[in-house]
Amino acid sequence: MRRVVVVVYSGVQALDIAGPIEVFDTLNRLLAEPGTGYRIECVSAHAPMVCTSSGMVIQAEPLDAGEGPIDTLLVPGGSGLKEALADRALISWIGQAAARSRRVASVCGGAFLLAEAGLLDGRRATTHWAYCEEMARRYPQVTVDPGPIFVWDGRYVTSAGVSTGIDMALALVEADHGAVIALEIARYLVLFFKRHGGQPQFSAILDAQLADRAPVRAAQEWVLSGLERRLPVSELAQRANMSPRNFARVFLREVGTTPGQYVTRMRIARARELLETTDLPVGHVARRCGFPNAETFCRSFGRAVGPTPGEYRQRFQAISPSGLMVEPDRAERSAV
Repeated sequence: MRRVVVVVYSGVQALDIAGPIEVFDTLNRLLAEPGTGYRIECVSAHAPMVCTSSGMVIQAEPLDAGEGPIDTLLVPGGSGLKEALADRALISWIGQAAARSRRVASVCGGAFLLAEAGLLDGRRATTHWAYCEEMARRYPQVTVDPGPIFVWDGRYVTSAGVSTGIDMALALVEADHGAVIALEIARYLVLFFKRHGGQPQFSAILDAQLADRAPVRAAQEWVLSGLERRLPVSELAQRANMSPRNFARVFLREVGTTPGQYVTRMRIARARELLETTDLPVGHVARRCGFPNAETFCRSFGRAVGPTPGEYRQRFQAISPSGLMVEPDRAERSAV
């Protein structure tokens, strides 16, 4: 069996641990052949009982129990991270354990512990989006990428905030046992779909909530309610009861981008969702998102995202728990 050693400490985030562990344990229950899954061990300097940030108590073995070869070393984050970073014995143990591990993974703030041990120097890594700036400042030798939900660099895998540890664990299982069993675990855990590491930590659609002034928020909501329409600045300004010039100035101050750039950004965000969750032809996706034709859509998508819509779909297309693609609505099906 593959040995998974989880480092826990006082104030650790419970879901950072429970999410990946449930993925590994679900594989143990689904595999027909016993002894071919994962053996999970929790170790801590605070053994035998460790209190998480939510008050949940985890039973752990002393750090010495984590000696010997390790398949996967897992380091979670949590509100106790500051104290853990100051624990030089713990940081030293993580560095030594990493040298005995086939691969090393972190969830959320656990990447700080890996970086503190010098394990991420010269590597690309991620953590919770709210802490990426601090991590980049504190560890300049690490290339911190705030975008993806997890980053795989060599034998080091770092995931973003909290629940992304589940996505990372599914990727580890896929690497060990194949995509079919990883997808079966995702279904068993009732996940809507299995996300790939390159997907963003949060949808750009959430940006619609950022404006403080109600008139600007109203214009943003109107954009999102009808991305298939033409959305000239003059009409957005009318929704906000402002002159176009004043609206453009206020919008830029409130949202950080021009109205035109915002509309394009929302169109691309919606297109990504449709490419991930439907089998609509690219031309239909373009029309649903307000692009005049597929050619214009492909150019805009390539500039914003990198790959073409077809390449993006091939890499990130999502599967529903039933194993079927999420279907387009009846009107779109009849038009195909």
